Amino acid sequence: MTVPAPRARRRPSTLGRLLPLLLVGALLAPVGLLFTSTWRQTTHDRDLAARERLGVQYLSALAPVTDALVEAQAAAVNGRPASSEALNRAIEDAAAVDARIGVELLSQERWAGVRAKLEALGDRSPADPESAFTAYSEVTDLLLDLHGKVRESSGLVRDPAADSFFLQDSAGQELPEAVVAASRLADLATLVSRRPAAEQPRGLIELTALRVSALAPANDLVDNLRSAVDGSESTDLGANVLTPLDNYQRSVEALAAYSAPANGTGVVDPGKLGAAGINTHRAARQLQPVILAELDALLVERVDELGRDRWLTIGAGMIAGLLLSWLAALLITAGRRARHRAAMAATHAESPDTPSQGDPWQPAAGDPRGLQPAGAVGDLEATRWGAFDAAR
Repeated sequence: MTVPAPRARRRPSTLGRLLPLLLVGALLAPVGLLFTSTWRQTTHDRDLAARERLGVQYLSALAPVTDALVEAQAAAVNGRPASSEALNRAIEDAAAVDARIGVELLSQERWAGVRAKLEALGDRSPADPESAFTAYSEVTDLLLDLHGKVRESSGLVRDPAADSFFLQDSAGQELPEAVVAASRLADLATLVSRRPAAEQPRGLIELTALRVSALAPANDLVDNLRSAVDGSESTDLGANVLTPLDNYQRSVEALAAYSAPANGTGVVDPGKLGAAGINTHRAARQLQPVILAELDALLVERVDELGRDRWLTIGAGMIAGLLLSWLAALLITAGRRARHRAAMAATHAESPDTPSQGDPWQPAAGDPRGLQPAGAVGDLEATRWGAFDAAR
C-alpha cells in the first residue's frame, strides 16, 4: 500500500505576515490621537485656570488702590486734608504685584499710566474741590480700565464655569464700578449743594444720571452673586458670601433712597447721601475680599482636578501602550512559529522517500523481517528447507 506524502503548507505571503502588525498600528493610531487630544485639552484648561489665578492676585492688589483713591477723593471734595499714607502703601503693593506678573498679564504699560496719574494727585491742593473731583474721576476711569485689562488678559472673562464666571464679573467689574460710582454720587451731591442756585437744575440732572450709573452695577452685582451661589456645587460659597452680600444690598438700598430728590423740594440731602455712600463703601470693602477668596478657592480646586486628570491620562496611555505592545509581540511570535512550521513542512515534502529517524514503523536496514515484495516468500521457504529434509 502506498502512503501519500503529506501536503506541504503554503508559505504565507508578505501581506499576510504584515497584516497583524498593520492591525496593531491601526489600533495604535486612534489611541495615540485620543491621548494627545486629551492631554492638550487638559493642559490648556489647567494653564488657563492657573493664569486666571494671576488675574485674581492682580485684582486683589487693585482693590486697596480703589478704596484709598475714593477716600482721597472724598477728602479733597470736602476740603479735608487727606492722608496719603494709605494710598502710597496701596500703590507700592500694586506696583510689586505688577512687577511680578505684569509682563504675563500685559498690564505694565497701563499700570505705569495709572501710577503716574496717582502720584500727580498728591500735588493738588484740596482748596479746589471741583477740579479735584474732575482729576480724581479721570484717574478712577483709568483704574477701572486696568481692571478690565487684567480680566481680559488673564482669561477671567472667558471662565467656563458658571459660579466662577459670576464671581469674577462681580469682583472685577461690577463691584469696582459700583464703588467708584457711589463715591462720585456722594461727592457730586456735596459739590452741587455749594453751586449757585442757577446751576442747581443742571447739577440735579448730573446727579440723576450718576445715580443710575451707581445703582445699575450694584444691582447687577447682587444678581451675579446670587446666581453664583445657586449654580455652584461648593457648600462654602453660599455661607461665606450671602451675609456680607445682604449687608451690601441694604446699604445700596439706603443709597438709592437718599440719592433720590426729596418730594416737594427737588433737592438731595448731601449729608445723608454722604453717610449712605460711606456705608456702601464699607460694605463693599468687606464683600470684595470674600468674593476674591472664593473665586481663588474654586480655581485652586479646578487646577488640582485637572492635574489629577493629567495623571489619569498618562496612566491610561501607558496601559494602552503596554497592551498594544503585548498584542504585537504575540502576533510576531505567532507569525514566526507559522513560518517555522511552513519551512519544516516544505523540507519534508522535498524528500518523501527518506524515512524519519526513529520511526517505529520502518524496519532497520538489512533486517530480514522487513517487508518483502510480493512473490519473494516462496524463495525464502526454499532456502529454509532443503531437498532431502522431507525424507527425515
